[in-house]
Amino acid sequence: MTSSYKLKVLLCGPAGSGKRGLIMKYIKSRFQTDYKLTVGVDILTKDVELANNNVCTLNIWDIGGQERFSFIRSTFYKGAAGALLVFDLSRAATWDEIKNWRAEVKQFSGDIPFILIGNNLDQITHAEEGINRNECKAYAESQGSEYIETSPKESSNVDQALIALTKKIVGQ
Repeated sequence: MTSSYKLKVLLCGPAGSGKRGLIMKYIKSRFQTDYKLTVGVDILTKDVELANNNVCTLNIWDIGGQERFSFIRSTFYKGAAGALLVFDLSRAATWDEIKNWRAEVKQFSGDIPFILIGNNLDQITHAEEGINRNECKAYAESQGSEYIETSPKESSNVDQALIALTKKIVGQ
């Protein structure tokens, strides 16, 4: 039996964490380096095919991460079915903010499914200390979720992150 779903998905995280690059790689299958920051919200759409010919139309709300827009962000959360919480693996300050983003999503959307994304995997070097990736995984698991590391530049795990979230939402 074939089913069709329309799902609102939030793309959230600190400014400069690579959300726009991640979602553009997913939607348009290309990587660009000259993205502009998202002012307010940008809405993009893509269909995801799951098992048994189930099709989910994702309305992805790319929510601006700048602090100056926090006063209007709450209006964008209504009706969301799931969220991608994104931080930049090469910038520890973005990881430090992710728990605040999780709290904000819970406050305005409830305890919706989410995937924690450590983005820009290609940007970290072996010499870098900083973000404890085991801590990231443990945090996601403690919240009933999963942790996925992505690299839009190298096409690593971008599609898998969106598919994992979609499966969590529809219960597959």
